[in-house]
Amino acid sequence: MSRLFSLSDADSPDVAVEIAAGRVSAALLERRGGKAVVAAHTLEPLPAGALVPSFTAANALDKSSVLTALNRVLERVGRPRRVALVVPDAVGKVSLVKLEKVPARTADLDQVIRWQVRKTAPFPIDEAQVSYVPGLRSADGQEFIVSLARRSVVEEYETLCGDAGAYAGIVDLATFNVINAILAGSSPTSLNGDWLAINVCLDSASIAIMRGPHVIFFRNRTADADGTLADLVHQTGMYYEDRLQGAGFTRAFLCAPGQDEEVRTMLQERLPVTIEAVDPRQSAALTDRITAGPALLDTLTPLVGVLVRDRQAAQA
Repeated sequence: MSRLFSLSDADSPDVAVEIAAGRVSAALLERRGGKAVVAAHTLEPLPAGALVPSFTAANALDKSSVLTALNRVLERVGRPRRVALVVPDAVGKVSLVKLEKVPARTADLDQVIRWQVRKTAPFPIDEAQVSYVPGLRSADGQEFIVSLARRSVVEEYETLCGDAGAYAGIVDLATFNVINAILAGSSPTSLNGDWLAINVCLDSASIAIMRGPHVIFFRNRTADADGTLADLVHQTGMYYEDRLQGAGFTRAFLCAPGQDEEVRTMLQERLPVTIEAVDPRQSAALTDRITAGPALLDTLTPLVGVLVRDRQAAQA
Protein backbone atom coordinates (compact mmCIF):
# COMPACT_ATOMS: atom_id res chain seq x y z
CA MET A 1 0.00 0.00 0.00
CA SER A 2 1.74 3.16 -1.16
CA ARG A 3 -0.79 5.58 0.25
CA LEU A 4 -4.21 4.98 1.64
CA PHE A 5 -5.81 7.65 -0.51
CA SER A 6 -5.01 10.97 -2.07
CA LEU A 7 -6.72 13.25 -4.54
CA SER A 8 -3.27 14.29 -5.70
CA ASP A 9 -0.06 12.30 -5.56
CA ALA A 10 2.81 14.10 -3.84
CA ASP A 11 5.12 13.80 -0.87
CA SER A 12 3.76 15.22 2.36
CA PRO A 13 4.83 18.76 3.26
CA ASP A 14 5.56 19.90 6.83
CA VAL A 15 2.25 21.70 7.46
CA ALA A 16 -1.24 20.27 7.24
CA VAL A 17 -4.45 22.29 7.18
CA GLU A 18 -7.96 20.96 7.66
CA ILE A 19 -10.90 22.99 6.39
CA ALA A 20 -14.04 21.54 7.96
CA ALA A 21 -17.55 22.56 8.90
CA GLY A 22 -17.14 24.79 11.94
CA ARG A 23 -13.37 25.14 11.98
CA VAL A 24 -10.05 25.57 10.22
CA SER A 25 -7.08 23.90 11.93
CA ALA A 26 -3.40 23.41 11.18
CA ALA A 27 -0.34 21.59 12.48
CA LEU A 28 3.38 21.90 11.83
CA LEU A 29 5.48 18.74 11.87
CA GLU A 30 9.23 18.81 12.47
CA ARG A 31 11.85 16.06 12.51
CA ARG A 32 13.88 16.06 15.71
CA GLY A 33 16.46 13.36 16.22
CA GLY A 34 14.84 11.32 13.48
CA LYS A 35 11.43 11.49 15.15
CA ALA A 36 8.30 13.31 14.03
CA VAL A 37 7.19 16.06 16.42
CA VAL A 38 4.16 18.34 16.30
CA ALA A 39 5.94 21.67 16.85
CA ALA A 40 2.88 23.90 16.54
CA HIS A 41 -0.86 23.65 16.10
CA THR A 42 -3.77 26.05 15.90
CA LEU A 43 -7.52 26.15 15.39
CA GLU A 44 -9.84 28.92 14.27
CA PRO A 45 -13.63 28.48 14.55
CA LEU A 46 -15.90 29.26 11.60
CA PRO A 47 -19.32 30.90 11.84
CA ALA A 48 -22.23 28.50 11.48
CA GLY A 49 -22.96 27.89 7.81
CA ALA A 50 -19.74 29.48 6.54
CA LEU A 51 -18.64 26.14 5.11
CA VAL A 52 -21.18 23.47 4.19
CA PRO A 53 -19.45 20.35 2.77
CA SER A 54 -21.07 19.08 -0.42
CA PHE A 55 -20.28 16.56 -3.13
CA THR A 56 -21.91 18.60 -5.90
CA ALA A 57 -22.39 22.24 -4.84
CA ALA A 58 -20.20 25.10 -3.67
CA ASN A 59 -18.86 24.49 -0.16
CA ALA A 60 -17.60 27.89 1.02
CA LEU A 61 -20.86 29.79 1.37
CA ASP A 62 -19.10 32.57 3.30
CA LYS A 63 -15.74 32.63 1.53
CA SER A 64 -14.57 35.75 3.37
CA SER A 65 -14.96 34.10 6.78
CA VAL A 66 -13.25 30.90 5.66
CA LEU A 67 -10.37 32.82 4.11
CA THR A 68 -9.95 34.98 7.22
CA ALA A 69 -9.75 31.88 9.42
CA LEU A 70 -7.36 30.19 7.01
CA ASN A 71 -5.04 33.21 6.97
CA ARG A 72 -4.99 33.26 10.75
CA VAL A 73 -4.01 29.62 11.16
CA LEU A 74 -1.37 29.83 8.44
CA GLU A 75 0.15 32.85 10.15
CA ARG A 76 0.46 30.89 13.40
CA VAL A 77 2.29 27.97 11.77
CA GLY A 78 4.86 30.07 9.94
CA ARG A 79 3.20 31.06 6.66
CA PRO A 80 4.08 27.88 4.73
CA ARG A 81 4.17 28.06 0.96
CA ARG A 82 3.00 24.45 0.56
CA VAL A 83 0.53 22.48 2.67
CA ALA A 84 -1.28 19.17 2.84
CA LEU A 85 -4.98 19.93 2.81
CA VAL A 86 -7.56 17.76 4.58
CA VAL A 87 -11.14 18.20 3.38
CA PRO A 88 -14.48 16.81 4.62
CA ASP A 89 -15.45 13.27 3.65
CA ALA A 90 -18.62 14.59 2.03
CA VAL A 91 -16.48 16.16 -0.71
CA GLY A 92 -15.74 12.69 -2.10
CA LYS A 93 -17.61 9.48 -2.80
CA VAL A 94 -15.68 6.34 -1.87
CA SER A 95 -16.22 3.01 -3.61
CA LEU A 96 -14.55 -0.38 -3.52
CA VAL A 97 -14.00 -1.84 -6.98
CA LYS A 98 -12.84 -5.41 -7.53
CA LEU A 99 -11.16 -6.45 -10.79
CA GLU A 100 -10.58 -10.06 -11.74
CA LYS A 101 -7.74 -8.96 -14.02
CA VAL A 102 -5.77 -5.75 -13.54
CA PRO A 103 -4.62 -4.06 -16.77
CA ALA A 104 -0.84 -3.83 -17.02
CA ARG A 105 -0.87 -0.28 -18.37
CA THR A 106 -1.74 2.52 -15.96
CA ALA A 107 -3.75 4.35 -18.62
CA ASP A 108 -5.88 1.25 -19.19
CA LEU A 109 -6.42 0.77 -15.45
CA ASP A 110 -7.45 4.42 -15.12
CA GLN A 111 -10.02 3.96 -17.84
CA VAL A 112 -11.43 0.77 -16.30
CA ILE A 113 -11.70 2.38 -12.84
CA ARG A 114 -13.42 5.46 -14.21
CA TRP A 115 -15.84 3.26 -16.16
CA GLN A 116 -16.68 1.28 -13.02
CA VAL A 117 -17.49 4.35 -10.89
CA ARG A 118 -19.15 6.56 -13.50
CA LYS A 119 -22.65 5.62 -12.33
CA THR A 120 -21.92 6.78 -8.78
CA ALA A 121 -21.44 10.39 -9.94
CA PRO A 122 -24.46 12.70 -10.37
CA PHE A 123 -22.40 14.63 -12.92
CA PRO A 124 -20.45 13.68 -16.09
CA ILE A 125 -17.39 11.58 -15.32
CA ASP A 126 -15.20 14.00 -17.26
CA GLU A 127 -15.97 16.57 -14.54
CA ALA A 128 -14.65 14.20 -11.88
CA GLN A 129 -11.31 13.74 -10.23
CA VAL A 130 -10.79 10.03 -9.59
CA SER A 131 -8.11 8.54 -7.36
CA TYR A 132 -7.50 4.96 -6.29
CA VAL A 133 -5.06 2.70 -4.46
CA PRO A 134 -4.86 -1.10 -4.28
CA GLY A 135 -6.77 -2.69 -1.46
CA LEU A 136 -7.22 -6.29 -0.40
CA ARG A 137 -6.19 -8.98 -2.86
CA SER A 138 -8.02 -12.31 -2.83
CA ALA A 139 -8.35 -15.41 -4.99
CA ASP A 140 -11.12 -13.80 -7.05
CA GLY A 141 -9.39 -10.51 -7.81
CA GLN A 142 -7.74 -7.28 -6.73
CA GLU A 143 -9.80 -4.68 -4.90
CA PHE A 144 -9.21 -0.95 -5.30
CA ILE A 145 -10.28 1.83 -2.94
CA VAL A 146 -11.60 4.51 -5.27
CA SER A 147 -12.62 8.05 -4.45
CA LEU A 148 -14.38 10.35 -6.81
CA ALA A 149 -14.81 14.10 -6.36
CA ARG A 150 -16.15 16.89 -8.49
CA ARG A 151 -13.16 18.75 -9.87
CA SER A 152 -14.75 22.16 -9.32
CA VAL A 153 -15.29 21.38 -5.61
CA VAL A 154 -11.68 20.30 -5.14
CA GLU A 155 -10.53 23.42 -6.96
CA GLU A 156 -12.65 25.52 -4.59
CA TYR A 157 -10.60 24.30 -1.63
CA GLU A 158 -7.34 24.63 -3.55
CA THR A 159 -8.24 28.20 -4.47
CA LEU A 160 -8.90 29.08 -0.83
CA CYS A 161 -5.38 27.94 0.02
CA GLY A 162 -3.96 29.75 -2.97
CA ASP A 163 -5.70 32.99 -1.98
CA ALA A 164 -4.07 32.61 1.44
CA GLY A 165 -0.64 32.19 -0.15
CA ALA A 166 -0.28 28.42 0.24
CA TYR A 167 -0.21 25.77 -2.48
CA ALA A 168 -2.20 22.63 -1.61
CA GLY A 169 0.24 19.95 -2.75
CA ILE A 170 -2.01 17.22 -1.36
CA VAL A 171 -5.80 17.19 -1.03
CA ASP A 172 -7.08 14.29 1.04
CA LEU A 173 -10.22 13.15 2.85
CA ALA A 174 -10.44 13.42 6.64
CA THR A 175 -11.30 9.84 7.58
CA PHE A 176 -8.57 8.36 5.42
CA ASN A 177 -6.08 10.35 7.44
CA VAL A 178 -7.62 9.26 10.71
CA ILE A 179 -6.87 5.74 9.45
CA ASN A 180 -3.38 6.79 8.38
CA ALA A 181 -2.71 8.07 11.90
CA ILE A 182 -3.91 4.78 13.41
CA LEU A 183 -1.78 2.71 11.02
CA ALA A 184 1.32 4.84 11.51
CA GLY A 185 1.03 4.65 15.30
CA SER A 186 0.37 0.91 15.55
CA SER A 187 2.41 -2.22 15.03
CA PRO A 188 1.09 -4.55 12.30
CA THR A 189 0.41 -7.30 14.84
CA SER A 190 -1.75 -5.00 16.97
CA LEU A 191 -4.16 -4.55 14.05
CA ASN A 192 -4.62 -8.17 13.09
CA GLY A 193 -8.12 -9.21 12.09
CA ASP A 194 -10.98 -6.83 11.39
CA TRP A 195 -11.29 -3.48 13.12
CA LEU A 196 -13.30 -0.27 12.91
CA ALA A 197 -12.36 3.37 12.37
CA ILE A 198 -15.17 5.84 13.10
CA ASN A 199 -14.88 9.56 12.44
CA VAL A 200 -17.69 11.84 13.66
CA CYS A 201 -17.73 15.50 12.63
CA LEU A 202 -20.26 18.33 12.77
CA ASP A 203 -21.44 17.70 9.21
CA SER A 204 -21.24 13.93 8.90
CA ALA A 205 -20.07 10.60 10.25
CA SER A 206 -17.92 8.03 8.49
CA ILE A 207 -17.21 4.42 9.34
CA ALA A 208 -14.58 2.16 7.80
CA ILE A 209 -14.11 -1.55 8.30
CA MET A 210 -10.46 -2.52 8.07
CA ARG A 211 -8.97 -5.96 7.52
CA GLY A 212 -5.45 -5.48 8.75
CA PRO A 213 -4.19 -2.43 6.80
CA HIS A 214 -6.87 -2.69 4.09
CA VAL A 215 -10.21 -0.92 3.81
CA ILE A 216 -12.94 -3.46 3.08
CA PHE A 217 -15.93 -1.19 3.70
CA PHE A 218 -16.45 2.57 3.81
CA ARG A 219 -19.57 4.64 4.31
CA ASN A 220 -20.21 8.32 5.00
CA ARG A 221 -23.52 9.74 6.16
CA THR A 222 -24.11 13.48 6.17
CA ALA A 223 -25.95 15.17 9.02
CA ASP A 224 -28.97 15.94 6.84
CA ALA A 225 -29.37 12.34 5.63
CA ASP A 226 -32.03 9.99 6.95
CA GLY A 227 -31.01 7.93 9.94
CA THR A 228 -28.65 8.43 12.87
CA LEU A 229 -25.12 7.43 13.77
CA ALA A 230 -26.62 4.49 15.65
CA ASP A 231 -28.38 3.41 12.44
CA LEU A 232 -25.13 3.70 10.52
CA VAL A 233 -23.31 1.51 13.03
CA HIS A 234 -26.12 -1.06 13.04
CA GLN A 235 -26.31 -1.23 9.24
CA THR A 236 -22.54 -1.54 9.02
CA GLY A 237 -22.57 -4.42 11.48
CA MET A 238 -25.28 -6.23 9.54
CA TYR A 239 -23.43 -5.77 6.25
CA TYR A 240 -20.23 -7.02 7.87
CA GLU A 241 -21.89 -10.21 9.06
CA ASP A 242 -23.99 -10.89 5.96
CA ARG A 243 -21.74 -9.80 3.09
CA LEU A 244 -18.18 -9.75 4.40
CA GLN A 245 -18.29 -13.01 6.38
CA GLY A 246 -17.01 -11.13 9.38
CA ALA A 247 -15.58 -13.08 12.28
CA GLY A 248 -15.93 -10.17 14.69
CA PHE A 249 -14.13 -6.91 15.32
CA THR A 250 -10.92 -6.97 17.31
CA ARG A 251 -10.71 -3.19 17.94
CA ALA A 252 -12.70 0.00 17.33
CA PHE A 253 -11.27 3.53 17.17
CA LEU A 254 -13.24 6.76 17.46
CA CYS A 255 -12.19 10.24 16.39
CA ALA A 256 -14.85 12.86 17.17
CA PRO A 257 -13.53 16.44 17.13
CA GLY A 258 -15.84 18.78 19.00
CA GLN A 259 -18.31 16.03 19.95
CA ASP A 260 -19.41 15.15 23.45
CA GLU A 261 -19.09 11.97 25.47
CA GLU A 262 -22.61 10.89 24.43
CA VAL A 263 -21.23 9.77 21.05
CA ARG A 264 -18.71 7.45 22.70
CA THR A 265 -21.30 6.09 25.13
CA MET A 266 -23.80 5.40 22.36
CA LEU A 267 -21.22 3.58 20.26
CA GLN A 268 -19.99 1.55 23.20
CA GLU A 269 -23.52 0.31 23.84
CA ARG A 270 -23.75 -0.98 20.26
CA LEU A 271 -20.31 -2.48 19.72
CA PRO A 272 -18.89 -5.62 21.34
CA VAL A 273 -15.36 -4.18 21.66
CA THR A 274 -14.01 -1.30 23.72
CA ILE A 275 -14.10 2.07 21.96
CA GLU A 276 -10.57 3.45 21.81
CA ALA A 277 -9.55 7.05 21.26
CA VAL A 278 -7.08 7.71 18.44
CA ASP A 279 -3.80 8.98 19.87
CA PRO A 280 -1.73 10.80 17.22
CA ARG A 281 1.15 10.96 19.69
CA GLN A 282 1.89 7.34 18.79
CA SER A 283 3.16 8.54 15.41
CA ALA A 284 4.16 12.16 16.17
CA ALA A 285 5.15 13.36 19.62
CA LEU A 286 4.02 16.71 21.00
CA THR A 287 6.40 19.32 22.32
CA ASP A 288 6.47 19.80 26.09
CA ARG A 289 4.59 23.07 25.83
CA ILE A 290 1.55 21.43 24.18
CA THR A 291 -1.02 20.18 26.68
CA ALA A 292 -3.09 17.46 25.04
CA GLY A 293 -6.69 16.88 26.03
CA PRO A 294 -9.09 14.57 24.15
CA ALA A 295 -10.51 17.39 21.99
CA LEU A 296 -7.05 18.49 20.86
CA LEU A 297 -5.94 14.93 20.09
CA ASP A 298 -9.04 14.37 17.95
CA THR A 299 -8.40 17.63 16.09
CA LEU A 300 -4.74 16.74 15.51
CA THR A 301 -5.44 13.19 14.32
CA PRO A 302 -6.26 13.82 10.61
CA LEU A 303 -3.57 16.52 10.43
CA VAL A 304 -0.92 14.17 11.76
CA GLY A 305 -2.28 11.37 9.59
CA VAL A 306 -1.69 13.23 6.34
CA LEU A 307 1.76 14.41 7.47
CA VAL A 308 3.05 10.95 8.47
CA ARG A 309 1.43 8.94 5.69
CA ASP A 310 4.67 8.71 3.72
CA ARG A 311 6.33 7.07 6.73
CA GLN A 312 3.43 4.64 6.86
CA ALA A 313 3.86 3.96 3.13
CA ALA A 314 7.53 3.17 3.63
CA GLN A 315 6.66 0.63 6.32
CA ALA A 316 3.92 -1.05 4.25
